[in-house]
Order: sequence, then structure tokens, then C-alpha cells
Amino acid sequence: MLEYFKLILSKVSFDRKLFEKELLKAIKTLIPDELRELRKWCYAKFGDVYQPILNKCFLTNT
Repeated sequence: MLEYFKLILSKVSFDRKLFEKELLKAIKTLIPDELRELRKWCYAKFGDVYQPILNKCFLTNT
């Protein structure tokens, strides 16, 4: 599932709302180990553009 969500997030990264929606879906679906890996990956790949969204989603939902 982790690789699936990485693919989806990459494809929807052009749209802030869609990115946030899919990120929240991933956070609710993944197990803790996968979630830690997703968090690292998201900050590395999208941190410069979506840091406020990442902070909000990961801090309030993990």
C-alpha cells in the first residue's frame, strides 16, 4: 500500500487540496512502520512546496 500511496501523491501533487485529501487517506490507511516511511518520503519530496500541509496532516493525525 505504501508504494501505491507514493504513486498517488506524486500524481496529484499539482493540486493542494487533492494532495491533502490523498495524504489524509494514506495516513488513515497505513500501518505505523509504513507511515513513518511515508512521512520521511513526503518531507524529502514535497517539503519545499507543501510543508504547511505536511505539518498539519502528520501532526494532527499521527
